[in-house]
Amino acid sequence: MDNRTQAELYAAVAQEASAVVIRRYSSSFSLATRLLEKPVRRDVESIYALVRIADEIVDGASAGCGSAPEAIRACLDKLEQEALEAAAGAYSSNLVVHAFGLTAKRTGIGADLVRPFFASMRADLERAAHSADSFDEYVYGSAEVVGLMCVRAFLQGKPVDVDRLARLDAGARRLGAAFQKVNFLRDLADDYRDLGRSYFPGISVDGFTEAEKHAVLDGIDADLAAARAVVPELPAGSRTAVAAVHALFAELSARLRRTPAGDLLLRRVRVPNQVKLRLIATAWYRQQVPAARLPVHLPAARLRHLPAAALFRSHR
Repeated sequence: MDNRTQAELYAAVAQEASAVVIRRYSSSFSLATRLLEKPVRRDVESIYALVRIADEIVDGASAGCGSAPEAIRACLDKLEQEALEAAAGAYSSNLVVHAFGLTAKRTGIGADLVRPFFASMRADLERAAHSADSFDEYVYGSAEVVGLMCVRAFLQGKPVDVDRLARLDAGARRLGAAFQKVNFLRDLADDYRDLGRSYFPGISVDGFTEAEKHAVLDGIDADLAAARAVVPELPAGSRTAVAAVHALFAELSARLRRTPAGDLLLRRVRVPNQVKLRLIATAWYRQQVPAARLPVHLPAARLRHLPAAALFRSHR
């Protein structure tokens, strides 16, 4: 018999709904979040689910809203208002919004992070191309603030001084920016041909060159390097998962480098599942074995044979 109150049961069901969203929409993030300690995993899943639903509204899943931009905007505005009210403590009949609200209250996520995210989502309805300034603003709202939300989930209940928080926030912003720019490159053709969007300022998608591709990737790799430098400062219960996701996007960056610019208009660059598992396993292994005892070439040789279930046993 379930002895939880109705409010507790509803909160649990809301969180389960958010967990389904991340499992169905992103196998990579779903695997990586299994390396988070359970309370943090719950909150990161809630953040991701809200972000994913907003993104789907903008990208065409909102058929019930109507196809006109003003109808989609109305759907997005409604979701933003519900999220802000839930973050302030209100009950929501939308399970994902309710789960996000509980996370926001626990971790201190406020309107200062929620509003920029939705502003960037609305920009997709208004802009077909970006200037340097609007691109930076878009990336901040669509990705960097999500990293800032996650930092608040990572630090919940843990003491942190102002300087360390500033470093973690800066690293989270750089990592979020790298994620977003990698996905812009991966989705170059779909964004342009299907959605009519061109994100990188000063770059023509139709004439995308190798030099332009490498220039973008130079910026991505600089972001990844800056983010990697602060990973050791994360709480132990979050460090491995962030290192795993960082490794996945570093691998994507490397694969994008090796892919001719013209091919990015023809296919989406992916990391094979076997490689994903090896990268995640390596991130886990490096947190378990002291650096002085870690052979340089061991993970690639040994970890591909390590049962995936073993990686997550202590985190379930």
